[in-house]
Amino acid sequence: MFARLGESFTAHSIDEKTAFSLNLAAEELFTNFVRHNVGSGDRITLEIDVTENEFRFSFTDYDVEPWDPATAPDPDVDLPMEERSPGGLGIHLVKSVVDRLAYEYKNRVMKVTAIKKLER
Repeated sequence: MFARLGESFTAHSIDEKTAFSLNLAAEELFTNFVRHNVGSGDRITLEIDVTENEFRFSFTDYDVEPWDPATAPDPDVDLPMEERSPGGLGIHLVKSVVDRLAYEYKNRVMKVTAIKKLER
């Protein structure tokens, strides 16, 4: 995953700060797919699409139950640690480093796309 992303960063002259944010978002989303998708098999695909103004990557998981991470409530990060509920920080982090999350679900196939605007 990181090798494919890195190749795209190099090929499209993505700056180090943007690359770091995209790697972080990819790691969090992939981890959530592996840990939380109900019914997931052994295959998650990665697609990368880069235009002049946007970097997009998508993870697709097969034979899973629906769940749109963009609808996850933001955790209250101002609460003291002992009052916080576990979970939700990863998706909160993803939402904070990308400009948009797109979600598609059909026939037990889930695709989540992270979109980051590029400043050139």
